[in-house]
Amino acid sequence: MSGLSTHVLDAVSGAPAVGIRVALCREGDGEISTAATDADGRIAELLPGPIDSGTYRLVFDTGQYFESLGTPTFYPEVSISFTVADPLAHYHVPLLLSPFAYSTYRGS
Repeated sequence: MSGLSTHVLDAVSGAPAVGIRVALCREGDGEISTAATDADGRIAELLPGPIDSGTYRLVFDTGQYFESLGTPTFYPEVSISFTVADPLAHYHVPLLLSPFAYSTYRGS
């Protein structure tokens, strides 16, 4: 399986972060895809199929998400840059989110 997926977990509630708009950008090309997290906080195929080698960035609209909850946040967006080395690999980029902190890692 190749392509790109993401998953956002609200670390405060311990629940999936539903409805977060995520933009995928490629260095030199700008925004190439957008989607919103589903009821499980996932976007299964932000970019289906092989993903070209290069540097990419996922931009999560965290400000809108926390605003919808009535929760102030320090981060109006979270931007995660990463490098694709193997176009045939699957890339999964999870985000653990709270109003004043976030973390990420290369998922599987």
